[in-house]
Amino acid sequence: MAGVKDVARLAGVSVATVSRVLNDSASVTDATRARVLAAVDELGYRPNAVARSLRTDTTRTIGLVIGDILNPFFTELARAIEDQARASGYSVVIGNADERPERQDHYVRTLLEQRVDGLLLCPTAEITPLVRDVVSGGAPLVFLDRTLPGLDVPTVRADGAAAIAELVRHLARLGHRRIAFVSGPALLSTGRERTEAFKAAMEAAGLAVRPEYLEAGDFQAASGRAAAARLLDLPEPPEVVFAGDNLMALGALDEIRARRLRIPADVGIASYDDVPWFTHVDPPVTAIGQPVQELGRRAVRALLERIEGRPVEPAVLDARLVVRRSCGEPADEPGDEGNGSEGSGRP
Repeated sequence: MAGVKDVARLAGVSVATVSRVLNDSASVTDATRARVLAAVDELGYRPNAVARSLRTDTTRTIGLVIGDILNPFFTELARAIEDQARASGYSVVIGNADERPERQDHYVRTLLEQRVDGLLLCPTAEITPLVRDVVSGGAPLVFLDRTLPGLDVPTVRADGAAAIAELVRHLARLGHRRIAFVSGPALLSTGRERTEAFKAAMEAAGLAVRPEYLEAGDFQAASGRAAAARLLDLPEPPEVVFAGDNLMALGALDEIRARRLRIPADVGIASYDDVPWFTHVDPPVTAIGQPVQELGRRAVRALLERIEGRPVEPAVLDARLVVRRSCGEPADEPGDEGNGSEGSGRP
């Protein structure tokens, strides 16, 4: 089998230069990198990652534990993280917590035993002893999408408060007054934050927050459908159902279709989290989109800074409203001109 010295000899460079290319170091010219990689391909050289990790005390891998791999938001986020990690010379090992603390801890423990260099964690609702131990032990750790109060861990997330306020103003301009919200679990930071932002937005718009229009879901489609059924059975059902994530919006859509109600003539629907299939239903769904690609990039960069022992500041990115036709035909609205989105000029 070819070794690193053979690669260096064929490429006409030093062994150290080959090592820098294989470790994706920025201190190598493009021409040299191309020459080394060509030699690697010609010789069929495969570096021994295990041996290299023993020598350097690193594995060039990071662990990612996400809430629910079946949720399109997390699927897209995992892809963005993998792309950024690969560009930085790292591989990603993914664990699906399925929103269960015990499964989260299983993957955290397993990844640490596999000696990943750092962890990206979308935490479940509670602080488990294992997560507390990981934090106090100083392992490189970054929270993603969600926070856990009381733990000093940098977090990369999106803030949807401004986008929710914009959504409520948009619905009010369309003439809607009876707006219902299906929230996520109150134990999750994302569930609490979106509920608080909705209530504040309704108050700011001069609209009543009716208790019967507040339903609690669990970020799963079944809970969205059950919540929509209860809302639509009310003596005075809402004019719009705003779901706190895309899966609950899917469940609500299923219930609305099962009742043969027309969207938006009989009831409108909007969702937190914009996903590609929202543009393929009729009518397309108004949604609040999170900057998933940027979240992935920022998360990987933050974790690499932790791995290198550098200070990390939390990153809070803005979500944005994408107006489509599921709540009514948007007219030209004040402040919309030039923003460029479907139906309203927003991006």
